[in-house]
Amino acid sequence: MRIFRRTLAAAFALLFTLAAHAVQPLDFKDTAEEKRFQALTRELRCLVCQNQNLADSDAGLAGDLRREVFEQMRSGKSNTEIKDYLVARYSQFVLYDPPLSTSTWLLWFGPLLALAVGAGIVVVIVRRRQASLNQPPAAVAVASQEEDW
Repeated sequence: MRIFRRTLAAAFALLFTLAAHAVQPLDFKDTAEEKRFQALTRELRCLVCQNQNLADSDAGLAGDLRREVFEQMRSGKSNTEIKDYLVARYSQFVLYDPPLSTSTWLLWFGPLLALAVGAGIVVVIVRRRQASLNQPPAAVAVASQEEDW
């Protein structure tokens, strides 16, 4: 019976701990402000998760950044000003759609470059196989006799 009580107490303690980490709702003035906030947080990347935007991430840093975005919106800053602030603080990685610049050219054109290199490797392999299949049988026999020595 003692073990059951301890297990039950531990389960309740865990439950209350999880409730303490719940996301605090933001008080928006109107639906337009809420829609602007949602759109802006979908354009910003979670720096912890890296494959989620701020709106969808449950990471602690994402919650902090959402509050920061909300406070800046409340202070009257535009979306561009908020993005510029976050880029200055966290680099262009915080943007889901970074602008084309010298520092992001690999991000934009890297997949095409990798595809071109892969296609080139496939072409070379296929040509080598075709060349080896098109050799006359006598040449293959001479080559095999030379290898025996």
